Amino acid sequence: MLGWFRKKPASPAARSAPPAPPTAGHPLREVLFGDYPLEAWARGGDAPRTGEPWTRFADALARRERGDVTGARNALAEIVRQPGLESRHHVQAWQALRDLGQDPPPAEAKRVYGVVVDMPTPAGLDTLAAYEDRSARFLSHGGGAVVWEHPDASLDGAVDALLAAGRALVGQIGPWAGVRPPLPPGEARISILTPSGLHFGQGPVGVFRGDARAAPVLAAATALMQALITKAVPR
Repeated sequence: MLGWFRKKPASPAARSAPPAPPTAGHPLREVLFGDYPLEAWARGGDAPRTGEPWTRFADALARRERGDVTGARNALAEIVRQPGLESRHHVQAWQALRDLGQDPPPAEAKRVYGVVVDMPTPAGLDTLAAYEDRSARFLSHGGGAVVWEHPDASLDGAVDALLAAGRALVGQIGPWAGVRPPLPPGEARISILTPSGLHFGQGPVGVFRGDARAAPVLAAATALMQALITKAVPR
């Protein structure tokens, strides 16, 4: 059975909890979705970051921790409005804004900042991600990774095709509230990253491939994955 998951009630504590660990997958998979808690993203994990937008995330966190919700929202809104940032920063900022009780305006709610496709294989999980900034990632079940930071325009068409397929799908499903659920073993998932939250569907691979809504996303994802792999092959 293929499920397209809609919004469910969630407590404020659940909304700000760390993402659930994946059932299986590459160690870098968890950073693809733009749903880290503000305290984790602002502090940069084991390697604190400097400069923009990290300073604004840190400012938002400091304001939130001393009870200045308005100030925290304002700092995050500056990130949302800042052009030229990596798409995941915008998704992270909206995640933090929603946790502070501020939802995006309707005109912005369904903007697709990224599409992540998880595909199980007999040996593990492959994950592909594409973003509005035209960066992309392919994480192999074998532990390898191809990271595309948009050094040139050669993959723009493939990235844009996957994002367009995500845009065609996002209007048909609602956002998920709460912590992103772990992916059940053997199932595929399409995740669409928007200011209103994660939109996703999942199910067995065979069912996914036969679903009229999922098929265009999977076709575009396969084309982008193949293009990314060619970039990693020595010439």
